Amino acid sequence: MNGTTPAAAAPPRTAFFRRLSVTDTITEPVVELGTAGSVRNPYTGEVIASVATAGADAIDSILERARRGRRTAAALSRASRAAILDHAARLVEQRAEAFALLIVSEAGKTTIQARKEVARAVNTLSLSAAEARRNAGEVVPFDSYHGSEDRQGWFTREPLGIIAAITPFNDPLNLVAHKLGPAIAGGNAVVLKPSVLTPLSALRLVDTLVEAGLPEEVVTVVNGDADIAAAIVAAPDVRMVSFTGGFATGEAIARTAGLKKLAMDLGGNAPVIVMDDADLDEAVASCVSGAFWAAGQNCIGTQRILIAHQVYERFRDAFVARTKLLRVGDPLDERTDVGPMITQQAALATQAKVDAAIEQGATLLCGNDVDGSLYTPAVLENVPTTSTIWQEEAFAPVVVLHPVESFEDAIDQANAIDYSLHAGIFTTRLDRALAAARQLEAGGVMINDSSDYRFDAMPFGGFKYGSMGREGIRFAYEDMTQPKVVCINHPRAT
Repeated sequence: MNGTTPAAAAPPRTAFFRRLSVTDTITEPVVELGTAGSVRNPYTGEVIASVATAGADAIDSILERARRGRRTAAALSRASRAAILDHAARLVEQRAEAFALLIVSEAGKTTIQARKEVARAVNTLSLSAAEARRNAGEVVPFDSYHGSEDRQGWFTREPLGIIAAITPFNDPLNLVAHKLGPAIAGGNAVVLKPSVLTPLSALRLVDTLVEAGLPEEVVTVVNGDADIAAAIVAAPDVRMVSFTGGFATGEAIARTAGLKKLAMDLGGNAPVIVMDDADLDEAVASCVSGAFWAAGQNCIGTQRILIAHQVYERFRDAFVARTKLLRVGDPLDERTDVGPMITQQAALATQAKVDAAIEQGATLLCGNDVDGSLYTPAVLENVPTTSTIWQEEAFAPVVVLHPVESFEDAIDQANAIDYSLHAGIFTTRLDRALAAARQLEAGGVMINDSSDYRFDAMPFGGFKYGSMGREGIRFAYEDMTQPKVVCINHPRAT
């Protein structure tokens, strides 16, 4: 099928509400009504689809539909929400290869990486279903307080109402599931704005949820630019904004949102410490994967590796040798280790940052070549700590190697950046591992693992500047709901 809507399922009057049919292929364009935005394959540059886009003048229609969705969502029982999410998880699992190929096609992930993302999305939806069933509230022990002996009650977890979810390009399926799953579990309606670069996985996931029984109006997908995003964020009807993306956009959202909840994952610059007692083979293998997975477009990707000076040269040589073995190329080729960056502009911008670091005194050990949107993984040493590559998130296949004199020096260097998501340490000493867990200023500390490990049930978010809220299904669900207390005064019979 070519993605046109059959007469039996005509789109609503505003064309940007139309979703992608689950039967649409990824090799033919998705034909949309109204103003269209092109979706390009990052590797080939070919237009693979077009989606209808909305301007700021569409905000009234969007909110009207979302308000209907809010009423519908709140009326769904917990059993219904859980059943829908479980059914959607099974459908995604059954169609895993089609979802993976869609991710490869629009986001440029390698086939193996895309399959892993689909498996995680299945788990995310299943965890959301479980949360809908279990996290309903608690009994409040009113009679434990003097003067309240004749009272008893409880609190429930009630939906916030309408949640705006804004997602990036790098995990176009699972990061959408991380916002939709807990929001639906909590009985909310969602206005979803996926990345303009990778909307297709989001559209197909929403279609799958509808096929699983979710009423259509519960999730409104809006494709468009910053103007429509700002209008959604500013709307008083929207009670929470859940955003994953860059700091500049996060600051703009905070200024625009007004009095509502904000949950933000704004990126990181992950340090990994390698001590002199570490298993170097394990550390090298894990750090290469952690640095270059998804072409480095990963907010918890390993960026700064702080290596004990006693083993620095051994680690450096092994790390560079392993990096040079990585195959860069077509993401559909299952032999490929590193696919394209999201655009050629992103690859060229990364090369420019690395060139700037080299001009400031850094030494390039390998990589930094650009071919279209392909960027050969770059490894640097002697990087000035004042350089952009050291101070800011690269969000690219670039890693910095840096020797440290002691454990204390490593902790100081790791914590020197103003924001943080994950950090890691490789050591065989339990005392060092536990000391690092206490002293590293990060939302997660991975011990004998690279910084990019994430399990979808764990709390996930940042420390220090820009840290707001947590993802991870239980924690997002609790952010997306609000307690309501019920107290019964019943004097005891005499």
